[in-house]
Amino acid sequence: MSHLGSTNGCDLHVVLVEPEIHWNTGNAGRTCLALAAQLHLVGPLGFSLEERQVRRAGLDYWDRVQPRTWRDWDEFEAELPRLGTPVLFSAEAPTHYWQHRFELPTVLVFGRESVGLPSWLRDRYREQLVSIPIAGGSVRSLNLSTAVALAGYEVRRQQGTVVGSSV
Repeated sequence: MSHLGSTNGCDLHVVLVEPEIHWNTGNAGRTCLALAAQLHLVGPLGFSLEERQVRRAGLDYWDRVQPRTWRDWDEFEAELPRLGTPVLFSAEAPTHYWQHRFELPTVLVFGRESVGLPSWLRDRYREQLVSIPIAGGSVRSLNLSTAVALAGYEVRRQQGTVVGSSV
């Protein structure tokens, strides 16, 4: 896979591991632009990046998103030490994301929409797992692009690095 985009000067990275739904990826990409974050897509992907639905989900911003794509986790993990401190999101994590102190540069890692991160990856990074709290019994999980937005803006809030106009 090609490595588009650049890590030069980027202090926030959003990683989608084996994303399955093009709409979520497009929305996450648009959020990354708003956060001045680099989007990384770790394969295999559940869709083609050439599909117009991906571009439509990212609206007219998709050309500027320039996601870096990776064949698989092993290829991405080799680059991880140069990107920043990984923080992985999992419903099973005992620490809520707002209890975590994010240090820049930060790498936010999210799993597949249907099953989250694989157990071997959660085990490998057990100390870096955080969760987004959900009222008991209300829903199984949040939409992936919603989780990306919550996490990304929490990093920017903690670091005081949200710039620009509000919605």
